[in-house]
Amino acid sequence: MTETPSPAPGAPAPAPGPITENRIYAIKTTAKQERAVADSIKKAVETQTDIKVVAIIAPDELRGYVLVETPESHARIEQLVEMIPHARAVVKGDTKLEEVAHFLVPKPVVSGIEEGTIVELIAGPFKGEKAVVKRVDMGKEEITVELYESVVPIPITVRGDHVRVVERVDENA
Repeated sequence: MTETPSPAPGAPAPAPGPITENRIYAIKTTAKQERAVADSIKKAVETQTDIKVVAIIAPDELRGYVLVETPESHARIEQLVEMIPHARAVVKGDTKLEEVAHFLVPKPVVSGIEEGTIVELIAGPFKGEKAVVKRVDMGKEEITVELYESVVPIPITVRGDHVRVVERVDENA
């Protein structure tokens, strides 16, 4: 049995094998099946195939598509898609990281909510009540609201994901 000799101390490390750059492919899916397709791809890669996948992302803003980062060729990804239920096709060509980078940064929960917006509380003791937004704290992702039909206006601070926007502020008014 032969061993590969280790480099002498201070000697340069041996050059690694060829480095392949990862590509990002967009996979078209059946509507509202993006998460299921992403889970199926993960399971198939772990158990059934020798296809290497570095990352899988199914952003909520990108309906009908799953993004897959891989060093594999387009043809190999098409083979993978054939095995996955609800995966329709691989979009021709690969995608650049710059094109999908904005999907990798989480968007604040309170983005799009402004002072004066009418919201419905969807969690907590005031669930189902409508309220008017009085202040938005982007840092803490909280909003301060006053109940819409309250006799005495009491400010209530709630998490941004505990409200649903009912009516936006009309900037033209």
